[in-house]
Amino acid sequence: MATNSHNNVSVLPIGQTAGEIWCKLSEEGPLSYTRLVKDLAVPRDVVMQALGWLAREEKLEIHETSRGRQISVK
Repeated sequence: MATNSHNNVSVLPIGQTAGEIWCKLSEEGPLSYTRLVKDLAVPRDVVMQALGWLAREEKLEIHETSRGRQISVK
């Protein structure tokens, strides 16, 4: 399959954001999706992709609360 380099999305920002999320959760403890998106200076979709990356590596715990979901490191 041929690819067009103008349409490829770099995974570098996703990996960098995963590192930022890991550090933030390690320092501050559990946070909501909304708080993470608000506090990080990256688009929401990149934050969600980075969370997926960390979740796939089984590095996160996601807890249901009365106000929504909280994410923490394992």
